[in-house]
Amino acid sequence: MFEIRLGFIIFVKTKAMNLQTIKQRFGIIGNSPGLNRAIDLAYQVASTDLSVLVSGESGVGKENIPRIIHQYSSRKHGEFIAVNCGAIPEGTIDSELFGHEKGSFTGATDSRKGYFEVADKGTIFLDEVAELPLSTQVRLLRVLESGEFIRVGSSKVQKTDVRVVAATNVDLSAAINNNKFREDLFYRLNTVPITVPPLRERKDDIYLLFRKFAVDFAEKYQMPALKLDVNARELLINYRWPGNVRQLRNITEQLSIIEQDRLITADILRQYIPEVDKSSLPAVVGKGAQKDFNSEREILYQILFDMKSDMNDLKKIVHELMRDNPDTIRRTEEENNGILKKLYDEDEVYHINKPQPPKEKDPEFKKEKSFSNEGEDIEDTEEYVEENLSLAEMEKQLIEKALDKHRGKRKHAADELGISERTLYRKIKEYNIEA
Repeated sequence: MFEIRLGFIIFVKTKAMNLQTIKQRFGIIGNSPGLNRAIDLAYQVASTDLSVLVSGESGVGKENIPRIIHQYSSRKHGEFIAVNCGAIPEGTIDSELFGHEKGSFTGATDSRKGYFEVADKGTIFLDEVAELPLSTQVRLLRVLESGEFIRVGSSKVQKTDVRVVAATNVDLSAAINNNKFREDLFYRLNTVPITVPPLRERKDDIYLLFRKFAVDFAEKYQMPALKLDVNARELLINYRWPGNVRQLRNITEQLSIIEQDRLITADILRQYIPEVDKSSLPAVVGKGAQKDFNSEREILYQILFDMKSDMNDLKKIVHELMRDNPDTIRRTEEENNGILKKLYDEDEVYHINKPQPPKEKDPEFKKEKSFSNEGEDIEDTEEYVEENLSLAEMEKQLIEKALDKHRGKRKHAADELGISERTLYRKIKEYNIEA
């Protein structure tokens, strides 16, 4: 019994030492159970050739997991290639991954090896794997199952021995239901799932990370390190950090450069954290909860629905003004409803009942009639400018607002719009938007 307990204690201590060594080697800060679990899984699976799927929100540090797997595997002396699938245009992704032959497409002046050919006996990290086109997913599935691939423009089958580690910040189950990701590829990649927790679930690590970043930037810019007072520290820990570790690092760098006072108060910190009051509140569940959009069309539908609500509110205001000031010139009820009908009849999803003109017995009819007859004829001098309400124009305006809000950062704008960065890039070119 004593030997068993002693063996268990040695095992626990050895495991803790391994975790600490890995963290120091890869510069990982934190001691949360979720983070330790992810690192431990990466270390355990490194000695095998199983495919690994790393999931987690953007900015949590998913890129550390494939490096740990590669460095502690038998492939550590081979190539390690990290590929951002969302940053490669759809037309060239197959050539980048699998290579191409000379003359296979316009601009292919020479034959070229792809990443799977270069990384033979090594490891490939496919970041944002959910952004791969369906045709490329088929090619990737073949590589995973048989190690075979064909260059673009060739008919020769080639072999490769590559360990694949993929990462995504997208719910792949939802992507499968929307026919954007192959189910068979998901199960082939997801042999060993590893989840990196978001920063808001690692509250004890937030201040540790801040201190590490503050010291790093102090050395980089030759200045004293930042310090937080009690209120600022509490604010830092309770913020939700939607951008996770990446956002925390950027804000720490901004504070290090801009603020002259090295002691940061809560009021100073609040200026650098967007929507701090809203972000610390619990998520709303129910009717008012924010909707996750799966396509640009759903975003436009929501905009049109919001516009309908705004028009109804505007009608109420006009009626109140008419009641309080009968001399105010107003648009009639039929004209207002006609505008709404023209707006929403263009989209098949929204159906509104055609407004009926008031009958002679209705009080509203008498009110309008008496109003139109009193006094002299009044010329309506209001100028009405018809808005361009096409879906394309609304989509263009939405993209411009998102880019303006995030100061031209396409990655953040794409996250705000609920679309991929590659789709946003295509829309910018399509609408000739200056970004």
